Amino acid sequence: MPPSLDALQSALSNFPHMQLLEGVTPLQKLPRLSAMAAMNGCNIYVKRDDLTGLGGGGNKLRKLEFLLGRALIEGADTLITWGGLQSNNARLTAAVAARCGLRCVLILTPSSVREDDDYRLNGNVLLNTIFGASVHHLPQGITPAAYADELVDHLQRQGRKPFLMPLGGSSPAGCLGYAACAAEVLSQAAALELDFTRIVVPNGSSGTHSGLLAGLTMAGSATGVSGYSVLAGEEQTRDATLEKTREVLQLLGSDARLDDGAVVVDGSQRGASYGSPTPAMLAATRTMATQEGLLIDPVYGGKAFAGLLASVARGDYKAGSNILFIMTGGTPGIFAYRRAYD
Repeated sequence: MPPSLDALQSALSNFPHMQLLEGVTPLQKLPRLSAMAAMNGCNIYVKRDDLTGLGGGGNKLRKLEFLLGRALIEGADTLITWGGLQSNNARLTAAVAARCGLRCVLILTPSSVREDDDYRLNGNVLLNTIFGASVHHLPQGITPAAYADELVDHLQRQGRKPFLMPLGGSSPAGCLGYAACAAEVLSQAAALELDFTRIVVPNGSSGTHSGLLAGLTMAGSATGVSGYSVLAGEEQTRDATLEKTREVLQLLGSDARLDDGAVVVDGSQRGASYGSPTPAMLAATRTMATQEGLLIDPVYGGKAFAGLLASVARGDYKAGSNILFIMTGGTPGIFAYRRAYD
């Protein structure tokens, strides 16, 4: 057990928190995948954060637990967030608002990658309406963050109490959800008598990566984190993750030192742009489905898993290494990408 795990858990207990997960998510070995020759003797495990239950599941619920805790303390009656048309964070914010009896306003930006009906009308877009959210579709050229600020001012003048959720839920406070996940993973690994060489995650708004790295660092764990950038380029994502991780450590009151080299970001799987399908992603999602019967989304998890498969196949890890892939959910997005699988 890492020496400072108790200190991490104690620090997390000081923050407002609303329980949204049903409990600890499973940590499972992928036996058929691990036995493939291309895995070079590595053991591949998954952390099933796609099984978080509420609203179709996904990693954003961990962030929302801490963000919602703050919103409720402030007496919020409306949750506002913004993101891309098929935003998982928007979908889960809508579900959380429904669970708590709050209003929800979503600000969604158009995609420059896909315009087919599956993308515009299915997946998360469909679920947003089922959860009862009010949706504002922005045209190209309007800055969503500025629009959100104006909407907050407008609602406040009407006497409402809006609470603005950040892009991807990835403010330092939202990142605490994955610092808590780091503590959860370390406890599960200890119970299974496992040491993970590496944890692999998709990196969009950097919150999942930053929270995990901050939690592991504060706990004194030797396990590293590799993030595959899916939104911005590699250098920009690395800089954002480093800054955000340090902010989370500061928020936790940790004096742990984080070297620049501790932030590992790989931009090789992003493709032409955010949300654009790639051959490697399509192959990786099919491999997971046909070998293990598990579904990973095409925007985040599919690209990160493609990166994991490539790194293991080229011998980046020694035989016998235990590698943990965080399944961050986003499964409804598969249906928006039906034509990519034709």
